[in-house]
Amino acid sequence: MKFDLSNLRGDITGGVTAGVVALPLALALGVASGLGPMAGLYGAIAVGFFAALFGGTGAQISGPTGPMVVVLAGLFASLSGDAALIFTAVALAGLLQVAFGVLGLGHYIRLVPYPVISGFMTGIGAIIIILQLNPLLGHEAPGGTMGALGNLPAALADIHPANLLLGLGTLAMVYSWPARFGRYLPAPLAALIAGTLIAYFALDVPVLGNIPTGLPELQLPVFGGDQLWLVLEAALVLAVLGSLDSLLTSLVADNMTRERHHSNRELIGQGIGNTAAGLLGGIAGAGATMRTVVNIRSGGSTRLSGMIHALVLLAVALGLGPLAANIPLAVLAGILVKVGLDIIDWKYLKRAHHGPRWDLALMALVLVLTIFVDLITAVGVGVVLAALAFVKRVASLQIARLRNLPEHLDSPADRAILERHRDRIALFGFSGPLSFGAAADLGHHVREHSEAGSRVLILDFSAVPYLDLSAALAVETIAADARDSGQLLYLAGLNEAVGDVLANMNGGLPGDGAYRDQSEALRAAEAALDRGGDLLAAA
Repeated sequence: MKFDLSNLRGDITGGVTAGVVALPLALALGVASGLGPMAGLYGAIAVGFFAALFGGTGAQISGPTGPMVVVLAGLFASLSGDAALIFTAVALAGLLQVAFGVLGLGHYIRLVPYPVISGFMTGIGAIIIILQLNPLLGHEAPGGTMGALGNLPAALADIHPANLLLGLGTLAMVYSWPARFGRYLPAPLAALIAGTLIAYFALDVPVLGNIPTGLPELQLPVFGGDQLWLVLEAALVLAVLGSLDSLLTSLVADNMTRERHHSNRELIGQGIGNTAAGLLGGIAGAGATMRTVVNIRSGGSTRLSGMIHALVLLAVALGLGPLAANIPLAVLAGILVKVGLDIIDWKYLKRAHHGPRWDLALMALVLVLTIFVDLITAVGVGVVLAALAFVKRVASLQIARLRNLPEHLDSPADRAILERHRDRIALFGFSGPLSFGAAADLGHHVREHSEAGSRVLILDFSAVPYLDLSAALAVETIAADARDSGQLLYLAGLNEAVGDVLANMNGGLPGDGAYRDQSEALRAAEAALDRGGDLLAAA
């Protein structure tokens, strides 16, 4: 495996900065899972290193995330704290993610529309800022967005001036750090060093504090017993959730770096990382949006940055904790507020009112759900609503293009046939793929726009590359209506795919004949009318 060393300095500074930012998050999420701070740290090391080494998103930083910890905390309660079974679920989740990647399931996440991504990114930015407000004011950060907002009035009533000034000073330094220095020492890392030194020599403010150290022990998977199905279910949930979380973060990384990630390779890397985490006694992880943004903003751009981030955490675990223990929480809060502001999609927000209102409403809904519910729900709801809206728009176009064609014919011969039999031939042309969105209105539209007393109905499929089951059944309904009213139904311009669907669903092509194009169908219709127009109903 080749490594890109062209951005080595940026990858080192990005990885170191992301590692320092990831440290308190890994410890806190480990505690929240019920497995302890070192489980969070080991998970961050294993997932962070192997997902970067084998993954498909160059600048992505992986580690424990909130959605994954929620699942693990529930599993911890259900299994009465049986760590061996929980680590087994984590390892199995990793193996499932590898299978997802091998099967090529990663490509589907690219179907997420931009308003959903924008709402998700802006929501993540808002969450980052909200979670840092209490530390900026000198108070512990309660768990979750709602906890942070709920504690804000009390924090505002009891502001710690030194803490607030240190945090705001850090934020100001990150914004004002000269670009020419940033090539050698990124602004977040410079602010981190300066803020830590100032606090160490001059201020009494909360710091990270003592950090446990030590190497992990091998955790062999445990199978069997009454809890096996619960472990398997949790593994599947972790695998799906971690895959979505990681690939959504990959989209954020793509948006910032203007590169394109490899979805299936990313799933394989995440799976290897989670498998390793389970075997080393670490909690499950995924691509972490905040840490990825920190890495990119600090100069990281290749897989080396993610691996360096994990090595920084490993160094802490092996005994360098006392150095990180002196980092003030307010300094981290100031850095993270800048990260939150950067990730908000200001570019879209400034001109959203000029775009489609539906897209703006969808973005706002995803934003609210991301902040107040969770990321997966927000994206799931956003994708479903976007898909339904798209189907509705396409269906409207399909129905609009289903037209009675006499005035739209290019062939003089075809127009002449219709002029001679204007009241007895109804010709309709379909345009584009026919889907379930338009199926409900096909029959109604044909009935409404057919000439009263028409004896031959022609449906032209020349411009239809594909139709689905619902549309095929709608054509069957049109055929039944034609049969009941004594009309002949001719199908024209069927390609092989459309013809196969219609034939397979109806036990043969519906109607009374299929023709190469509309001209051939019109000539056949005229011949049938000339042979015995009054006998058509009996036919």
